[in-house]
Amino acid sequence: MNDIQIGLIGFGNIGAGVVTLLRQNADVIRDKVGTGIVLKRIADLDITTDRGVRVDPGVLTTDVNAIFDDPDISVVIELVGGYEPAKTFVLKAIATGKHIVTANKALLALHGEEIYSAAARNNVEVQFEASVGGGIPVLTAIKGNMAANRFGSVIGIMNGTCNYILTRMTQEGADFSDVLKTAQELGYAEPDPTFDIEGVDTAHKLAILVSLCFGTRIDFKDIYTEGISRISGLDVKFASDFGYRIKLLAIGKLTDGQIEARVHPTMIPLHNPLAEVNGVFNAIRLTGDFVGPVMFYGRGAGQNPTASAIVGDLIGLSRSMVAGAGRRIAPLGFLDDKVGSIPVKPMAEIVSKYMLRFSALDKPGVLAAIAGALGTHGISIESMVQTAHQADDSTPVPIVIMTHEAREGAVQSALEEIDRFDIICEKTGFIRIEDNLE
Repeated sequence: MNDIQIGLIGFGNIGAGVVTLLRQNADVIRDKVGTGIVLKRIADLDITTDRGVRVDPGVLTTDVNAIFDDPDISVVIELVGGYEPAKTFVLKAIATGKHIVTANKALLALHGEEIYSAAARNNVEVQFEASVGGGIPVLTAIKGNMAANRFGSVIGIMNGTCNYILTRMTQEGADFSDVLKTAQELGYAEPDPTFDIEGVDTAHKLAILVSLCFGTRIDFKDIYTEGISRISGLDVKFASDFGYRIKLLAIGKLTDGQIEARVHPTMIPLHNPLAEVNGVFNAIRLTGDFVGPVMFYGRGAGQNPTASAIVGDLIGLSRSMVAGAGRRIAPLGFLDDKVGSIPVKPMAEIVSKYMLRFSALDKPGVLAAIAGALGTHGISIESMVQTAHQADDSTPVPIVIMTHEAREGAVQSALEEIDRFDIICEKTGFIRIEDNLE
């Protein structure tokens, strides 16, 4: 069979990694596929900047239509990122009968259904392993070797920026803003880190994982999303005192015919393997009815891990083409007409334990008032910590309460009531606790 010809749209850091990998390991790829994978065209608005990898000038173009209009190109890699023009490019490539490989989690989280439907109509595949977890092959496992399972949960640490910040805060007692600045200087965080630190990037990945694990369409706006910017050093310290570590978790669960889909800072027990995932590393834990719990761990971003996942998708597509298999697998693993719409459980109905951190005046009756309000809303106290008495009763002191399991809506109502008390000096902080991550 002739070499399989590829078009690449977006020649940034990841694109340069793909070019390097295809060139450096060309012999290995040929031995595993049975033919070569050749980059025929690379389209980018900037084709003059040195990317650190040599490319024949005849391959480079600023005209993306050179890829769409070339009948010899059978696969298009989209590495533009974002929503537009990435969506337009992907749909146009599909319309011309070309398979798609992308790392664009934002695009798939918001417009996946439209893209998958277009792919089905045109009998092409959409592969996106690199969109979740960088080089961690979790999506391939869900659609492949673990496909026989009914999944009960998918839970993970999926953003290296947030995990790096929380790790430094935990290990060094560092301040959030100081660690964020360092992360930006090291290239772990973008100049505008909003998508990372406010949980949006993680929610994009969770949307993809929920769809694959549970065979359901999910509206991105239905995923509860909360970032780490409000986590303080006191939160980290008290969590440690209680035997927990704070991580930004993506949590997807299928229970009683409803999906839990939420992203937020979470306290997890120190003995849980996820508590030991530190720095920029990611980990994703799946639970299947037959395989049981399985955890994937590795670098969730970066040029080389992401390029590895992209070229892995290319190899899978190329093997199918060599075998004449056509469209071998639907994007979500389920047959297109078997993807349903499982309702998402409202966040107010979620049940969890909580750590509540109050800033209150050190006066008689404070604890009774707080406990009374919690009790009125059906929230029971498991344990409590109060700092030593202050000589000046106008100085606020932290009071930390661990609750038993309670309904989110009840907790939010109780805190709204308590925060109106004259004895409360600032908005109460709270962190959800997951003792059982099955």
